[in-house]
Amino acid sequence: MPEKILTSLFAIFLFCLMPAQTYEIQYTSSYNGKVLTDQSPTIVWVNEKENVILSQKIKDQKSEYPFEITKIEKPSQTVISYAFLKPGDIISASDAESVKKQTFEFTQETKKILGYTCKKAVTKVNSNTIEIWYTADVKINGGPSVLGQNLGLVLEVERNKNSLITASSIKKIQKTGIENILKGNINTTDQLGYKDLLWKSRFTTLPVFENETINFSDESKSNEKIKKFANGTIILKKIKFPTISESENIFVELKQQSNGDAYDRTGTVFFIPQDQSQSFFDGLEKGVKTLPVYDNGNGKQYYGVISTENYAPAVEMMRFFTAFGIQKFNHIQLKGKDWQTVSPYRQDITELKPSLSEKELWVGAFIGNYDKGGHKVSLEITIHKSDQTIYKNNTAIPLFNTLNIMEMAGQDYSTLFNQEKGLSVEFILKKDLNNAQLRYITTGHGGWENGDEFVPKTNSIFLDGKMAFSFVPWRTDCGSYRLYNPASGNFPDGLSSSDLSRSNWCPGTVTNPNFIPLGNLKAGKHIIQVKIPQGPTEGTSFSSWNVSGILLGSE
Repeated sequence: MPEKILTSLFAIFLFCLMPAQTYEIQYTSSYNGKVLTDQSPTIVWVNEKENVILSQKIKDQKSEYPFEITKIEKPSQTVISYAFLKPGDIISASDAESVKKQTFEFTQETKKILGYTCKKAVTKVNSNTIEIWYTADVKINGGPSVLGQNLGLVLEVERNKNSLITASSIKKIQKTGIENILKGNINTTDQLGYKDLLWKSRFTTLPVFENETINFSDESKSNEKIKKFANGTIILKKIKFPTISESENIFVELKQQSNGDAYDRTGTVFFIPQDQSQSFFDGLEKGVKTLPVYDNGNGKQYYGVISTENYAPAVEMMRFFTAFGIQKFNHIQLKGKDWQTVSPYRQDITELKPSLSEKELWVGAFIGNYDKGGHKVSLEITIHKSDQTIYKNNTAIPLFNTLNIMEMAGQDYSTLFNQEKGLSVEFILKKDLNNAQLRYITTGHGGWENGDEFVPKTNSIFLDGKMAFSFVPWRTDCGSYRLYNPASGNFPDGLSSSDLSRSNWCPGTVTNPNFIPLGNLKAGKHIIQVKIPQGPTEGTSFSSWNVSGILLGSE
């Protein structure tokens, strides 16, 4: 064999052994022309075999969990996503189609970025207009996201003319060090599983109930994990809350379905304070009449509804109302109605943080019903890191809760607003309370036509004898939730019962709290009074108001 041929073959052999040239491109992000200095630069490693997308913090192994790395394998253009959920816990998923399916509108526009001539291509992603500037000068493909991987080397991506990621440097490197980051056991999953696990790793979940029954039956019994009271209409579980920082938000989420009960019912998610010598839990175990009594002069006694020196009522996290027979009665067919299968209730309760952080508390749910099948519920509490802190109070003092959670164990309906006194609560502040607010939840109930459920009534709140706030709690959007109410009655006028406007609630919804400003309160004794012109009793029909109040502020 001629010497020149041998030399050429040897050169080719050596070239094949040489590692592919790798480029490291650094990108900076900006928004409306302002560089995001608090955002770690994006790093992209590009060569003929693969592209790797990560951040400078990940490269330096200083990133907080969870974080992601994206790898695009060539020439298949398979995207492999890696999520680092926590130390030693890495998951991955692959996608062989997303790059191939990308479509672009190519333009004749050009500009220089880092001295390279770039062309512009435009695409749409979820109604967002994405402009991609790419160059062919480097003779290799890649970019800061999966978009445009086949176009060339992407040096700039602009979204909706305001969000920009731009290459700030390009350099050749010998080694990426990716093997020092992608090491250990990596569990593979599908795309949906990957997204779900990554999403859930971004916050703390405190599971409370899973598909638990709330019904009315002598057969409802407590077990080692869940306590049941009032013939099964109350369920409780002890939950240990972690330390919750000022920059974290708290959400409560309950999912409910009918398990036999066809009616709209009052529900509440609550916890029981245990920092006093007596608690609502004592009433559950020993009977409601062992709790402090409130007497407003109407001849009835209301147990456990207001705070005293040694007692705090149950704290309402979220008030909700079940829909008419969701899921269990979905067999009721109406033309054009495709019933929902679950009622979701989710609410921000961050303002209750001072009462939850580092506490071990009984967390419960109640649905007032007299049905053996009752309802099925699942409940969880989630804690999320946030850049936005809305509630900055460090104090949360429960003052009153007239919702008769122990209805099926003898606790009377809150008919106490039929007297001028209404509800009056005296409390003593040991320290000044700044920026005080009353977290106030109110719903009217009872009667028919003339009952307070269907008649707008003014709620007036007084602080130390002076009017602090007055409003008419009323919901006119109940018809929006028709598809959650398969068993709702239908009337000759073409309306459904679930359509009707009500006193601050609708079947299948959450009732939001009102945050009533009270100003700065000095240490010492104060009185909160609530007055509502409750409607009169008509035969066996009567009206009542469920109100709860928590004093918020900063000491």
